Amino acid sequence: MTISRWEPFKDLMTLREAMDRLFEDSFVRPGTRWTPTEATRLSLPLDVYTTDEEIVVSAAIPGVDPDSVEITIEGNNLSIKGEVAGPLDNVDYVLQERAYGTFSRSLRLNIPVNADKAEANFDKGVLTLTIPKQDAVKPRTIKVLPKD
Repeated sequence: MTISRWEPFKDLMTLREAMDRLFEDSFVRPGTRWTPTEATRLSLPLDVYTTDEEIVVSAAIPGVDPDSVEITIEGNNLSIKGEVAGPLDNVDYVLQERAYGTFSRSLRLNIPVNADKAEANFDKGVLTLTIPKQDAVKPRTIKVLPKD
């Protein structure tokens, strides 16, 4: 059995080299290890706000044909699905940073809505969905009358 002396600085340097390699691979040369596949799934960031009358949902989906976007409201669940067209097949890319593939986003509204009266607009790559609230949840103003 051989006894060897522990040298903590030697191990620390090894850890430092490993961290340098990690950061270099992640930040200095981003995307070199990432290759998109057919099953690439995109995230769909949303902006959602409410007014007294409606819920408004907006999402930036540039380059998507409005007819290919599927919007479903079932009860208080909203679902938006679609696909961003893939890259060209007959070219060799020097740089390819734009994401492509299918996207899907589901959201629980938690406010009763009139799904039948919902409207969707698509302008300059921004999808805006306007969903009216049900009358029961719309705020009402009650005027207080003075007592005579």
